[in-house]
Amino acid sequence: MTRTMKAVQQHEFGGPDVLRYEDAPMPELRPGEVRVRVHAVGLNPPDWYLREGYKMLPPQWQPQVSFPLILGTDVSGVIEAVADDVEGFSVGDEVYSMVRFPTGLAGGSRAYAEYVSVPASEVAIKPAGIDHAHAAAAPMSLLTAWQFLIELGHDVQNPLQPDRHEPVPLEGKTVLVNGAAGGVGHFALQLAKWQGARVIAVGAGQREAFLRDLGADEFIDYTKTAAEDVVRDVDLVVDAVGGPATGRFLRTLKRGGALFPILPLGFSGADEAEKLGVTVSTTQVRSSGAQLAQLAGLLHAGTIRVAIDSTFALADARQAHERAARGHTRGKIALTVR
Repeated sequence: MTRTMKAVQQHEFGGPDVLRYEDAPMPELRPGEVRVRVHAVGLNPPDWYLREGYKMLPPQWQPQVSFPLILGTDVSGVIEAVADDVEGFSVGDEVYSMVRFPTGLAGGSRAYAEYVSVPASEVAIKPAGIDHAHAAAAPMSLLTAWQFLIELGHDVQNPLQPDRHEPVPLEGKTVLVNGAAGGVGHFALQLAKWQGARVIAVGAGQREAFLRDLGADEFIDYTKTAAEDVVRDVDLVVDAVGGPATGRFLRTLKRGGALFPILPLGFSGADEAEKLGVTVSTTQVRSSGAQLAQLAGLLHAGTIRVAIDSTFALADARQAHERAARGHTRGKIALTVR
């Protein structure tokens, strides 16, 4: 008899209303994996991109999926089963993970559930100093900021450009972070400060106190001032919003500077960047238990803090997606699992 669990599934692409809280089969435990009883789930943009069917990608890039689909990559919980060939983890360990990304882009990560099976190489012991909701809110956004700014951590071919992405030295440099109050942005700000950079944070006016508390040296309210009109000679721009408008930041950079768009789709300023002597580089975040183990020390010590915008019960995933769709999040959205 198949054991079941509660999960949030969808049977078609669409808006938040396609998300259904219902019974689903428990995940099997395969060699090399651990099975985690999920205590919390972190939400990320790929969740709603997949929910809608990756509409913003060209048809040939849209992944083929099979329904029913369970969204989600980021979890924190307790190991309840360990495959025979797995060493270093035991039943009862509290762990966190970004599950199978980008290999699970088409729905193979399956985190919006009471249980999830995870390759042991993608799991790390949860930071003891934070709860499961804060731990689950960290992996994708923090790994993205880490792999862009500190250490790529792998040699997989970059799917977004021919060259390997190379982080740049940050100590003593000036870094502008656009979208600084969001998931990736609030971590990029903190990592840059930790590395000794001076940080200009761009966000909405009501986020100023929050961003200064995280270490921002200067704040620009984009609802009143366009950063590209007033900023010059910075060493690095991390555009956590990205998209077609990211090229406007080229003029803020000094020759030899770099622009890192987190979402590079639509960027068309390569020729201008070359004329200005600016490097534009991006990468695809990848699961890494080893990097999460490194980051656990920073999270436990409070060197890097996780901001939670809001929490919802797993059964209320639809409302969580509606919150995400309204935008202007302060950090991350999390689901809690009873």
